[in-house]
Amino acid sequence: MNSYKYLIVGSGMTADAAVRGIRTLDTNGSIGMIGEEINPPYNRPPLSKGLWKGKPIDSIWRRTPPEGLTLQLGRKVVSLNANDRQVQDDKGQTYQGEKILLATGGTPRHLPFGGDEIIYYRSLADFNKLHEMSTHLERFIVIGGGFIGSEIAAALAMNGKKVSMVMRKEGIGARIYPREVSQFLNEFFCQKGVELLTGESLAGMETQNKEYILTTKSGRKITAEAVVAGIGILPNVELAKTAGLQTGNGIVVDEHLLTSKPGIYAAGDVAEFFNPALGKRMRVEHEDNANTMGLQAGRNMAGAGEPYLHLPFFFSDLFELGYEAIGELDARSNVVVDWKEPFKTGVLYYLKEGRVRGVLLWNVWKKIEAARQLIANPGPFGPENLIGKLGY
Repeated sequence: MNSYKYLIVGSGMTADAAVRGIRTLDTNGSIGMIGEEINPPYNRPPLSKGLWKGKPIDSIWRRTPPEGLTLQLGRKVVSLNANDRQVQDDKGQTYQGEKILLATGGTPRHLPFGGDEIIYYRSLADFNKLHEMSTHLERFIVIGGGFIGSEIAAALAMNGKKVSMVMRKEGIGARIYPREVSQFLNEFFCQKGVELLTGESLAGMETQNKEYILTTKSGRKITAEAVVAGIGILPNVELAKTAGLQTGNGIVVDEHLLTSKPGIYAAGDVAEFFNPALGKRMRVEHEDNANTMGLQAGRNMAGAGEPYLHLPFFFSDLFELGYEAIGELDARSNVVVDWKEPFKTGVLYYLKEGRVRGVLLWNVWKKIEAARQLIANPGPFGPENLIGKLGY
């Protein structure tokens, strides 16, 4: 049996941050990390951003501090004994940790057709596959108009590819942007040469002469040489469930990131936590949360006993446009729009019952902390005292 003081299940950004958190308090304790991917921890955002703009692959590696760390890569943990704090991997190896962190992330949602012919974009292996395809193929279909779908469509188009986007909603990012912003993005992407099929659900896919033909439920057909999908992820909670840990929209953790079983923590994409600024439980799938929550989980495993109170932010790049956002971005909210230049520079405030629940900083930078403080303020707020609030 492989025994460690700290055992981390997962090898992504959260796992790397946890190692760094542990080392702020315990410089010698042994750490074991088990990951399904064959690669050591790396930064995920460049997979749909910087790497498509010429950023070198070598720049994505996290370079996790190696002292006292044992990496077990290319292995999937298949069982967890919460009482004995033991896990077993798919090769029959057993591991034990005095403290265990579940940083198991999520698995891309799949369509009921297409099998492995569709690239469900999430990992470095997915980037390598799609990027290699882009060197000799010209026509791509991107399924999904959300965070990943819009970034991948933009990345391919910027690299001179012919891209068709298929989405169920009427506009890009329709779940989080107010309608006028979503419709602006539709027009913006079209101007960049991207074909949009909005309000369309897919019925099936067939292969013909080395091409893929997607059929929508309305009967439309789209043809391309490669198909990539970004339609969200499902948190990997199965391990926790079978071990008897409390789960909801993820693995439920308390303010110290402890699960319902002693000595077992969870963090990152898979963890459902309470955020005091929003007054609700939530699960966040972005880099800032992976880094800050992973670091805090590591510190708490090493004895810090500190609450996780952080409200994470996220960011995106779409061609030459970019934004940072924080809190709850729900298109159904009352959105106060404060443009300096319409659709180019401005701040959008998402209001519910007189309180700011989210802030979208559209080509506005270095205002995240001010936005975080605004969300923590109980208000009440209205358009009259939000216009110009954060400035530019």
